[in-house]
Amino acid sequence: MKTHPDMLPLGATAPDFKLPGVDGETYQLSDFQKPIFVYVQGCNHCPYVLAYLARLKRVARDYADHVDLVMVNSNDAEQYPSDDFASMQTFAETHALPFPYLFDADQSVAQSYRAFRTPELMVFDRDRRLAYRGRVDDSVKEPDKATTRELRDALEALIAGEPVPEPETYAIGCTVKWKPGNEPVLAE
Repeated sequence: MKTHPDMLPLGATAPDFKLPGVDGETYQLSDFQKPIFVYVQGCNHCPYVLAYLARLKRVARDYADHVDLVMVNSNDAEQYPSDDFASMQTFAETHALPFPYLFDADQSVAQSYRAFRTPELMVFDRDRRLAYRGRVDDSVKEPDKATTRELRDALEALIAGEPVPEPETYAIGCTVKWKPGNEPVLAE
């Protein structure tokens, strides 16, 4: 897959952030000290996020010794009230999220990570360099029919100190719901 010029390039350093979590804590990148950091651009209402949610929760639990996974919602809560902070808190409780769920109200973090889709995953190595970007696997709606497992393959490779076998895949999902004037200008 050829890198789109608007995406955060492979090897780029994870941008810092300071965001409120649904648990009442404020998080920044330095709070995550495990060797691998997984950034998930998510939200409450996207059917693709909902379809992948159980798999993301399983990954967070299966790799808890090596991986810090966070999900960030940057959607415009005025246009999409089901993605507001109070709804995020309910969502996290209802789905028993085993990872921090953070709110990017001004959309600056989605812009700095150059995220376009929900869910879109970015996996950073111990030096916080982007090593994988894309999807969980190749079967959004039917987990049992997945023939690939790119997220897990990326994590296994990084844990073993090896290069990620397929560093980029196409993230299928909804678009980030931008506030008027915040929409990224895409290069041709």
